[in-house]
Amino acid sequence: MAAAQTTKSTVEQITTAGNSAFKDAVDKSLSALNDVNAHSKKNLEAVIASVTAAAKGAEALTTETLAYSKTAMEAQVAAAKSISGIKSVQELFELQSGFAKSAMESYMAQMGKVSQIMSASMKDTVKPINERVTATVEAFQAAR
Repeated sequence: MAAAQTTKSTVEQITTAGNSAFKDAVDKSLSALNDVNAHSKKNLEAVIASVTAAAKGAEALTTETLAYSKTAMEAQVAAAKSISGIKSVQELFELQSGFAKSAMESYMAQMGKVSQIMSASMKDTVKPINERVTATVEAFQAAR
C-alpha cells in the first residue's frame, strides 16, 4: 500500500509538473505570437508611411516640374516674340545669347530644386523603414 501511495504521489507530481510546463510553453508561445503580430503590424505601418512619403515626394516633384515647364514655355514664347522684332544679325546673336544664358541658369536652378525635393523625399521615404530595421535588430540583440 505504501508503494502504491508513493507511485500515485510521484505520478501526480509528474503530471502536475508536465501540466505546468505545458501551460508555460503555451503561454510563452502565445506571448511570442503576440509580439510577432505587433511587430508585423508596425512593419506594415512603416511600409504605409514610406509609400505615403514617396507619393508626397512624387507629387511635389510633379508640381515643381509642371511649374518649371510652364515658366520655360512662357520664356520661349517671349523669346520668339522678341526675335520677330529684330533688325540686325548682331541683335539676333545678342538676344539668342541672352536667352541661352537665361535658359541655362533657369535650368540649373531647377535641377537644384529637383535635387532637393528628391533628396527630402528619399529621406522621408526611407525613414520609417530604417526605424523598423533598427527596432528589429535591437529585438534580435535583446533576445540573445
